[in-house]
Amino acid sequence: MKIYVGNMPFSMDENKTRELFTDFGDVDSVNVITDRQTGRPRGFAFVEMDDEDARKAISSLNDREVEGRRLNVNEARPRENRGGYGGRKY
Repeated sequence: MKIYVGNMPFSMDENKTRELFTDFGDVDSVNVITDRQTGRPRGFAFVEMDDEDARKAISSLNDREVEGRRLNVNEARPRENRGGYGGRKY
């Protein structure tokens, strides 16, 4: 299951995120989203885990305070198709 983790402290990198989630089971992957220009974290990430472990992590970590910020943790929704033309009309 893919998990969305929002409202993360900007200091949370891939290692810190993985460490937080390993308390609930094996973590398959962590993808901390960064700004393309600056390379700085944008405050959210995606974590992939086994379904049962993911549900435990979501129920335990959603609304938990980490470094002064309350995490928003839930099952990730599929990405919406925003079109392929960058807003230009042809």
